[in-house]
Amino acid sequence: MKSLSIGGLSDKTGVNIETIRYYEREDILPKPSRSDGGRRIYGNEDVRRLNFIHKCRQLGFSLKEVISLMSLVDTGDYTCKQVHDLTLVHASEVSEKIENLKRMERVLLEMADKCGKGSIPECPIIDSLFLE
Repeated sequence: MKSLSIGGLSDKTGVNIETIRYYEREDILPKPSRSDGGRRIYGNEDVRRLNFIHKCRQLGFSLKEVISLMSLVDTGDYTCKQVHDLTLVHASEVSEKIENLKRMERVLLEMADKCGKGSIPECPIIDSLFLE
């Protein structure tokens, strides 16, 4: 593959240019080489790494977790069991978030059910938000 500009890397991976710059500043993505004119130059390994980071983020891994996974990959010092265990921990956290979201949905629907949808400024939804 030819070298890519930051825009080309963004197009190829679906990651926003500002996000790429952020990942570079935070050392999540290595700083790229530069052209004589100072433009960033990316290659296949950058595409591969950014795809990995992007997929992890889409699966809800925190940046700290992504950095931890990348560290394992970079050093080659990991076992499949370690990655498996990290994945199960993350899946458990996702399940907990889903339960919290379901609870929030139930509360919101209960609040909406109490609403008379009237044209006066009294609203049971607003009133319930003021309750302790």
